[in-house]
Amino acid sequence: MRYLSFVKGAENQGPPPPALMEAMGKFIEDSLKSGALIQTGGLAQSASGFRIRASKGKLTVTDGPFAESKEIIGGYAMLEAKSREEILKITTAFMKLHTTHWPEWEGEGEVRQVDFIAP
Repeated sequence: MRYLSFVKGAENQGPPPPALMEAMGKFIEDSLKSGALIQTGGLAQSASGFRIRASKGKLTVTDGPFAESKEIIGGYAMLEAKSREEILKITTAFMKLHTTHWPEWEGEGEVRQVDFIAP
């Protein structure tokens, strides 16, 4: 089964420490080799993005940064796992990298099973 995982946190926490980046690099390499990781990426600061909201038949575009948001999505991963238990194990290991190498960081990971993927 495919899963989309994303990490959310406050944008004002600063850049990740080098030790976290190094640990994530190793985790990504190992996960790609095992087949658990299909694709991953980090997202640019919200200042370079925008949001489009639909409400009452109208679209509204809002340019970043999104100061009103407590947490924003900072990165994502498309993962492959056979069960909920397996995907929980994979994503817990990834989040553990944050608590080990950046203990003051606050954020959360969210995992959702992918219902379909368009070619």
